[in-house]
Amino acid sequence: MGCGWGVVVAALVVVVAAKLWQLTWALFWKPYALTKFFRSQGIRGPSYRFLYGSLGEIKDLKRDAKKLVLDSSSHDISPRILPHYHKWFPQYGETLVYWHGSLPRVTVTDPELVKQILSNKFGFYVKLKFKPSPVVGNGLVLLDGPLWARRRRLLRPAFSMEKLKPMMSKIGSCTLDMVVEWGKRASKGDQIDASSGFQRLTADIICHTAFGSSYRQGKQAFLAMKQLQRLTVAKLGGVLIPGILRYLPTPSNMETWKLERLLENSLMNIIRNKIASKPQNGGYGDDLLGMMIEASETTQGAKMNMNEIVDECKTFFFAGHETTSNLLTWTIFLLTMNKEWQQKLREEVLKECGMEIPDADSLYKLELVNLVLLETLRLYSPAIELSRVASQDIKLGRLDIPKGTILSIPIVKIHRSKEMWGDDANEFKPMRFVNGVSMAATHPNAFLPFGMGPRVCIGQNFAMMEAKSVLALLLQRFSFTLSPDYKHTPTNNLTLQPQYGLPVFVNPV
Repeated sequence: MGCGWGVVVAALVVVVAAKLWQLTWALFWKPYALTKFFRSQGIRGPSYRFLYGSLGEIKDLKRDAKKLVLDSSSHDISPRILPHYHKWFPQYGETLVYWHGSLPRVTVTDPELVKQILSNKFGFYVKLKFKPSPVVGNGLVLLDGPLWARRRRLLRPAFSMEKLKPMMSKIGSCTLDMVVEWGKRASKGDQIDASSGFQRLTADIICHTAFGSSYRQGKQAFLAMKQLQRLTVAKLGGVLIPGILRYLPTPSNMETWKLERLLENSLMNIIRNKIASKPQNGGYGDDLLGMMIEASETTQGAKMNMNEIVDECKTFFFAGHETTSNLLTWTIFLLTMNKEWQQKLREEVLKECGMEIPDADSLYKLELVNLVLLETLRLYSPAIELSRVASQDIKLGRLDIPKGTILSIPIVKIHRSKEMWGDDANEFKPMRFVNGVSMAATHPNAFLPFGMGPRVCIGQNFAMMEAKSVLALLLQRFSFTLSPDYKHTPTNNLTLQPQYGLPVFVNPV
């Protein structure tokens, strides 16, 4: 018996020793070895700190950056949004290595290398592996490999322009409801927070166009998602320690679980009602959810279960209203700072659309509106940074990248590169896009608001169509003036948003 216990104890000692060695290697020796490896290639960066890596310094820099209020005429927002890059790039160069805990991150700002990463179709650069997000679920945004390819193939038809065109009347009617509300408030001389107004509007639009329901029916899901977004942002930047911490009943976790249940139950009800409403002659309607369910049922071997549909609904609900609301917010901000462009756009809208709800043909003719939206996406892209992970040891340009290295693509920095965009890179110059996106910069792939390659945003056509429609209807009726209460404080809330909203005065024209 004693001998048996001795064997067990010895085995446990070996197991514990092995685990300790793995932790020591992962948290100390491996970062030290990788630091030397990257340095031998001329890639430097802030020193690794045990367990936390660079997270402590990043946290301090972001805390201080939160206190900054930028000049409203300044579009160089990187000191506030990416303060660590703003500090480190002059010290170490734009290709540097820093540490997310014990995980190395190498920054990539050369658009040719960015293209090589994002356009790769062989799985060399994969998405970061996260626990499915409570905000977007385990949807298209987070999937990789065959699962992503299957889901993308299934969803792509729903986002074709031919499928999207019938939704324009719904976008128009939702916008006109907001126009009436803003008109009443304008007559009283009230100040309007355009940011929150656009969030409500685009949530209303996504409920109609994606779910075929009203904002009132989708209100619970929308509010739960916004609160989950707040909690998710609060947790970002922490040390990634594997284990059971995320399962402990902390106040934050308990609130997250409650909101997740509320969001899923709300979406389940919308989906069940949609399935139950199928008419006898077939079809689920021309909204995105209906098209997704129908495609799932008619595509051989690709039927999605209820959980998969819920995950994609989360993605639609988040991305479908978040991207466009922020694009509209920053566009109005830029037009208040550039009144001559506001007038040019109004004249173009009245010429091509009159006072009618624009259709697809008239939207196509709004060339100046398109240029302004593109320049807004350059200066205030909703996506701040993209990341991929090297799935194997690989050559990236002249660099040898070890397996497991995170490659960070800072869109905010690339969109402001004077080398690519000229000395006026931090200025609002819509005419830089007059010859097309590929000719706007010195490299055709320097413009990344929707990503690039096979994983380019599937909803970009919808976002641009919606933004043009809403902007046209507003410019037909109103002029906008920035309130003196506005504080220029762009912030990372998963997407780029004004921290204190966008207070404006709206005047009938």
